[in-house]
Amino acid sequence: MNSTPPRPSRPRGRGQAFTLIELLVTICIIAVLVSIAIPATNRVVHSARASKCMGHLRGIGNGLQIYLADHNNVMPTLVIARESKDSDEDAIDNTLHEYVEDPDAFRCPADNKHFFEQTGTSYIWNNLLNGQHISGMSMMGIIRDGSRIPVISDKENFHKYREVEVNILYADGHVAREIQFVVDE
Repeated sequence: MNSTPPRPSRPRGRGQAFTLIELLVTICIIAVLVSIAIPATNRVVHSARASKCMGHLRGIGNGLQIYLADHNNVMPTLVIARESKDSDEDAIDNTLHEYVEDPDAFRCPADNKHFFEQTGTSYIWNNLLNGQHISGMSMMGIIRDGSRIPVISDKENFHKYREVEVNILYADGHVAREIQFVVDE
């Protein structure tokens, strides 16, 4: 006779449990995959915001073209930027709002400093163009090529992923993302 008690049988359909080592290896693999995915996701989010901002500038540019058609092709006289949206100064948003389809066009999605909420726009105006007729437009009497004359740009370098970049609407209507150069005084 056998004196050892019989082993309790395992329920059917149940495999062996994970060992602690297998569980730790699985957690490490998941952690590595997440650490790879997060920067890629940040890049995608950054790129999407910058692209949407460029779309907003295109919309403002289209509105500016309609404004010019209504005002004998003379650029508006605007302040570069105003301190508060309660100010009566002529600025981009309160001058061009009726010409721009999307009311959110004046907000850059990457505006992390909340300029839109404070001033009504995330963008600044190139006041060197104030009152100029588009046929003779120049910047400081030097640059006459519309593809090189900036009209509206981001107030700040909202788009700093790899470089310090700003989106710019040019006089010929195209929008580009450019590296912002800072000149030390």
